[in-house]
Amino acid sequence: MLEIKPIFNSLFRSKAGAILLVLQIAITLAIVSNSLSIIKDRMDYLQTDSGYSEQDLFQISTSVFAKDTDLLYLLEETERTLLGMNGVVNASFMREVPLSGSGSSSNFGNKPLDQNESEDYRSVNTAYTTTPASIFDTLDMTLIEGRFYTDSEVLKFNGDGGDLPTQVVVSKHYLDEIYPDGDGLGQFIYIGNSPIEIIGVVERAMGPWPKSNRPLNFAFFPIVDATGSQKFVVRTEPDMREQVMNEVEEVLLAQFNQRVIMNIQGLDDAKREYQASDILMLRMLVILIVLLVSITALGIFGMTVFNINKRTKQIGTRRALGARKSHIIRYFLVENSILCISGMVLGAIGAIYLGQMLFEHYSVPAFSAMYVVYTAIFVLIISLLSVLFPANRAANISPSIATRSV
Repeated sequence: MLEIKPIFNSLFRSKAGAILLVLQIAITLAIVSNSLSIIKDRMDYLQTDSGYSEQDLFQISTSVFAKDTDLLYLLEETERTLLGMNGVVNASFMREVPLSGSGSSSNFGNKPLDQNESEDYRSVNTAYTTTPASIFDTLDMTLIEGRFYTDSEVLKFNGDGGDLPTQVVVSKHYLDEIYPDGDGLGQFIYIGNSPIEIIGVVERAMGPWPKSNRPLNFAFFPIVDATGSQKFVVRTEPDMREQVMNEVEEVLLAQFNQRVIMNIQGLDDAKREYQASDILMLRMLVILIVLLVSITALGIFGMTVFNINKRTKQIGTRRALGARKSHIIRYFLVENSILCISGMVLGAIGAIYLGQMLFEHYSVPAFSAMYVVYTAIFVLIISLLSVLFPANRAANISPSIATRSV
């Protein structure tokens, strides 16, 4: 027999301690399960493959202050200068640099804007960049369908803009979203009512924001619009990046000294800097989980020890009446399980409510009830382990304690 009635009678005599422990378990379950959900989401995001050889790539920004400069010619000369450096495999102008946390995005439709009322109209957001054809070799991208655009197809402007492109290369993730039936190659995306043909698909390409809702949606437009602010991506030979980065400012200033060279940074470093707040948050959540579980375990341990000390004579009496050690251990394990299950029921309700609030008001994923199950099992195991040592101690109380006077 589990002696449920005597256990409840005992708990009702110490209501305050039991209620506090139930609340402690409930709060622990609610917070830990939501923390685990956030940790899983952030771990998935941190481990997402960008599609680039980040350790061999770096970005560099320049700002021209000389007046009456032919910016398009300077841009092309800068590319040639970078390509001439020892250890450089390729270099390319790029308006929006991947993994940098700064860029452009827009919604492009699968039909002209004036057909947006049709049932099969679809508009999908994607990051995009304008860049010459050399970018595909610079980023060492894998073409899986179609072709890359060529230098002759790139529209070039000297800071004054111009016609819209007629072609685009997109990432597979974006193609699968805007044309989910798998027939996207050769189809069009639309800027307003202007069609742009999808001529090529790259296997994987992460945009400027690894933490966005669609980090692997990226589009490459064949446009070079030279302005005073210019960005370049450089790919070096393995283990040569640091040397090239140390030399690049001097080389570029020697080529044209009426500009400022800045933001020389490896793509992996830019990504790490962008992710720094998320890594810090993960560490804090792990510490929070350890503290909450530890405090809960200590609370269970302390309450059990307190109950044993308070019931020493009662336990001795039961032992004198023939109760085995296993009966005493089982008594405290069942008592603890009742408290723990009560706390987990309240905690499950709180966890689902908290998860819904976080989903509605903050950029966290939808909460899955499976995290409640996993956390509840873990908390139950921790609580049973916490009570096992003091319960064993209670089982070793001598029956003679029952005959001692107080």
